[in-house]
Amino acid sequence: MCCAGVLIFLIGLWAARADITRARGLDKIVALSNLCFAAPLAVFGALHLSGINFVLPLVPSYMPWRLFWAYFFGFALLAAALSIATKIQVRWSGLLFGIAMFLIVAMLMIPGALASPRDRFAWTFVLRESSFGGGGWILAGNAMRGRGRGQVGSKLITVGRVLVAIAAVFFGVEHFLHPANVPGVPLEKLLPAWIPAHWLISYLTGAILFIAGASILLNKKTRMAATYLGTWLVLLVLFVYGPILIAALADPSTDVKVEGINYFFDTLLFGGAILALASATPRTLNNMPPANLGS
Repeated sequence: MCCAGVLIFLIGLWAARADITRARGLDKIVALSNLCFAAPLAVFGALHLSGINFVLPLVPSYMPWRLFWAYFFGFALLAAALSIATKIQVRWSGLLFGIAMFLIVAMLMIPGALASPRDRFAWTFVLRESSFGGGGWILAGNAMRGRGRGQVGSKLITVGRVLVAIAAVFFGVEHFLHPANVPGVPLEKLLPAWIPAHWLISYLTGAILFIAGASILLNKKTRMAATYLGTWLVLLVLFVYGPILIAALADPSTDVKVEGINYFFDTLLFGGAILALASATPRTLNNMPPANLGS
C-alpha cells in the first residue's frame, strides 16, 4: 500500500514540477492538489488487491460476484490514481471516481447512518465519502473547463464545492464537541497522548475547518479559504498523522498497520479535495499580486 502511494506521489510530483516552479507562496501547496488526491487512491487500490479480506465485507451481500467487484474497484482506483497524477484524461477519471463514491455513499454509508442515526461516526463517513466524490468532480470539472466545456465543468465544480464545504463545517463542529479525537477528519481514533498540544491542535483545526468551510459554502473568498484549509490539512498529515503512521508501521499487527495507513491517506485525500477546489477557483483581481494587475 505504501509503495503504491509513494510511486504515484513521485509520478505526480514529476508531472506537477512546472506548476510548482511557477507558483508562489502557498500556491506551491495548491500545485500539489493532484498528487495529494492521487496517492491515496493508489494506496486504497493496492489495499483492494493485497488485502481483500479487509474490503470484501464492505461489498453489499445482495451484489453478485462480490469478489469480482472488490478486485475491479481496486484496479479502477489504481487507474484513476495514475490518470490524476499524470493529469491525463482527468475529466474521465475524476468524473467516474466521483460517481463511484456517490454510489458507495448511497448503497453503504447512508443506509448505515439511517440505521444508527445517533452514531456521529456514521454521518462522518457519509460526509467524508461524499467530499471525496466531490473532489473527483472538481478535478474533472477543472479539466473540462480547460478543454472548452466550461458550462459542464463549472456545474461539477459547484457540486464538489458544496459537498466539501458541508463536510468541512460538520467536521469543524465535531472538533469542538469531541476534541479528543484525531484532527482533520474526526473519526474513532483518539489523538495519541505522546503528541503534544492536544487541545490546541483540535480546537485550532475545528476553527479553521468551520470558518473555511462556511466561506467555501457561501462562495466567499473560496480560493483563499480552500488554500488555507488545504495547507493546514497537509501540515496535519505531515506532523500529526506522519508520526502516527510511523508508530503503526512499527507495530507487528497487520490490522494496526492498515489502520495507520488508512488514517494518514484518508486525511490526505480530504486535503487533496480541498486543494483541488483552490486550484479550480480562478483568482480575483483582489487576490492577484500587483505585478499581474497590469497584464
